[in-house]
Amino acid sequence: MLLEAARRPLREASLAMPVPGPHQVLLRVAACGVCRTDLHVADGELPDPKLPLVLGHEIVGEVVALGPDATRFEAGARVGVPWLGWTCGTCRFCRSGRENLCADARFTGYHLDGGYAEYTVADERYCFALPPDLRAPDAAPLLCAGLIGYRSLVAAGDGAERLGLYGFGAAAHIVAQVARAQGRKVFAFSRPGDTAGQSFARELGAVWVGPSDAAPPEPLDAAIIFAPIGALVPAALRAVERGGTVVCAGIHMSDIPQFPYEILWGERTVRSVANLTRRDGEEFLALAPRLQVRTVVEPYPLSRAADALDALRAGRVHGAAVLVMGDSEPG
Repeated sequence: MLLEAARRPLREASLAMPVPGPHQVLLRVAACGVCRTDLHVADGELPDPKLPLVLGHEIVGEVVALGPDATRFEAGARVGVPWLGWTCGTCRFCRSGRENLCADARFTGYHLDGGYAEYTVADERYCFALPPDLRAPDAAPLLCAGLIGYRSLVAAGDGAERLGLYGFGAAAHIVAQVARAQGRKVFAFSRPGDTAGQSFARELGAVWVGPSDAAPPEPLDAAIIFAPIGALVPAALRAVERGGTVVCAGIHMSDIPQFPYEILWGERTVRSVANLTRRDGEEFLALAPRLQVRTVVEPYPLSRAADALDALRAGRVHGAAVLVMGDSEPG
């Protein structure tokens, strides 16, 4: 499925089979998660994407061919491809373990063609080995919703026993499970009137659920904002205790409105999370099975990628939307 310009519908297209270059592997795509970042790219909210572009950066695939100098995986291996597709390796950020901040980084489904396709190529150095017994649709959301959620949880701090999650979608439903397994209390905020999302949060162990414009019953130690709504920043600041942290987890957010200094005072912190590192992926993908994290997915065939994006845009996705390819495509 091809994006030819921002704010234009995806078009089904037949493209030449990609050829793996140095350090790349050719993958037969089994599943690809549909992420809110895909929406931001398609809607023109992120600047200068590669065009035409194949979206998708939560890719689960099987290695079918190796490019020159590709030695990590053998043909038939199951691998995951995340958002971070390449970094320079030489800048001060790359050399200090902060490759997520590399100014020359290339991102899958943005600068590099992604997984809304039957085949794709990826740099094997940025891929993750996946267990063969993990269903491809279940694995796909772990590769962005899970990874960014995990990085956000780390940013919230180990001492954040009372954790607020603003926006209960793909990332939050994974983070809630990790937080509960770590012994934290989860407070879930969803858009007003979203009774389905609130019920979903209760099922996953939230001790309190409510609309995003409500105050929690007790102060929070930290809050993670997954919804791309700037007005939630002052709301979350009002909800956190002195010394608390508000983490903005999205790649794009509407403007943050002016707010009084008093709700920041008391050594409260507002910070963002940008992209991910390979270390994040290795840590989280080792942690998730130990904590028995399960993903809830709504499958779509590749031909209905635009419908999946529309459902995500309208807030109609329960858990995570995933494109499923080939013989395992849903009807």
